[in-house]
Amino acid sequence: MKWMLDTDTCIAIIKKHPVALKKIRGKSIGQVGISSITLGELMFGAAKSSHPKVAHDALNEFLLALEVAGFDEGAAMTYGDVRASLERQGRSIGPLDTLIGSHAHVLDIVLVTHNTREFSRIYGLRLEDWIAQ
Repeated sequence: MKWMLDTDTCIAIIKKHPVALKKIRGKSIGQVGISSITLGELMFGAAKSSHPKVAHDALNEFLLALEVAGFDEGAAMTYGDVRASLERQGRSIGPLDTLIGSHAHVLDIVLVTHNTREFSRIYGLRLEDWIAQ
């Protein structure tokens, strides 16, 4: 995996955002994936949807071509360091964003998100925005 999609980018692709679709279609299978944390967020969104069956079907179709990276011990250790660093600086971000950003950081891959303002607070995390481009 070279690119890890954040939840907002996944939703944009599922909803057929033209720029995001063009970007992901230019990548090979195995190059793009998501964190298991993101999968949890997407499953929650589908479950609370006013049309959960439709949402789950769309999500399952989206997931077919993606790798799901499990949040492991290395990611957990990086999360602890990242969260402590952000809190010391008074620059905390949302708890799930901290988990996802830490996961991409420990895997040394690019996080694809439209929320670059928050994620840019994680030192050394490489970011791309496939929605704004």
